[in-house]
Amino acid sequence: MHRSGGQSNWPADNRLAPSSFDPMGDRETTVRSRELGEELRAAMNRAGLTGKEAARELGWSESRISRLLSGKRGGAQLDVASFLAVCRVKGADRDRLLRLCGELDTPGWLQQFGSRLPTQLSTLIDHEDKAVCIRDFQLAMVPGLLQTADYAHALISATANVPRAEVQSRVAARLRRRNVLVRPRPALFTFFVHEFVLRLPVGGRSVMSEQLHHLLQLSVRPSISLRVVPSGMGAHAGVAGHFKLMEFTAFPPVVYLESETSTLFLEEPVEIAAYRQVLRALAETALDEGQSRELIATLAVELYGDRDNHDDSARAGRTGLA
Repeated sequence: MHRSGGQSNWPADNRLAPSSFDPMGDRETTVRSRELGEELRAAMNRAGLTGKEAARELGWSESRISRLLSGKRGGAQLDVASFLAVCRVKGADRDRLLRLCGELDTPGWLQQFGSRLPTQLSTLIDHEDKAVCIRDFQLAMVPGLLQTADYAHALISATANVPRAEVQSRVAARLRRRNVLVRPRPALFTFFVHEFVLRLPVGGRSVMSEQLHHLLQLSVRPSISLRVVPSGMGAHAGVAGHFKLMEFTAFPPVVYLESETSTLFLEEPVEIAAYRQVLRALAETALDEGQSRELIATLAVELYGDRDNHDDSARAGRTGLA
């Protein structure tokens, strides 16, 4: 197999870089300020208020409400406390949002969730929905947005810290995230997947056969570039682990990392530059799109193509043992 530096769906770095100049004088948003804005919007909706009604209650202009909800304004805790009062948010929720308000200018965000990640990763979902370009590298599993239902079920079922009763709801939540692939104006997606991912028989032969064929179907979509990092190259730029870089038109890029119990959002320019460099190196060493499809198809046939015969043999074996 030959390596290629082909870079379909690979935007120039300056294509998506938002301007730091803001003629209105509003703050540049951060992951935390956008999260606060989304939480305040949800509180307003639960209270049955419109932006116009909230503005009237507070004696503010509608534009001030709009900037507060967008994360561009609202660093003053007094403003946020007043808004929460109008929306009748009290107790622990109020305290949590006021703490978040005090951290708005802190770049990056480590979210810690105790023993396991929540079913819904709301901050990630919000950023995936707003992204115009997503580049994802996976070292050990099929990217979440590309997983089939059976593959996701097998993967989540094997996770040590997920109770059996939560498996189905987590699978459903992961599958709902795939809607971002089919929205009217989808982002440009580039997925780098290590060959090991394609060879690891998650869920068994039938599940992997379906998963690999699903990857082939997705790989021909104009908005999706799927490229395989071949095992034969040995050490590579992504050996440190998986990550996702998301780019936006309205605010600067964000890198997303995930572990068993926490998520980390990075947004400092030097951090973004480091992950861009990793992606550039992966683009130079990964198979191109055509070669990647050829490898996936070959593995689907060689490793999982005889699944019917294999399943029949397995059933016969179990009958004999019984």
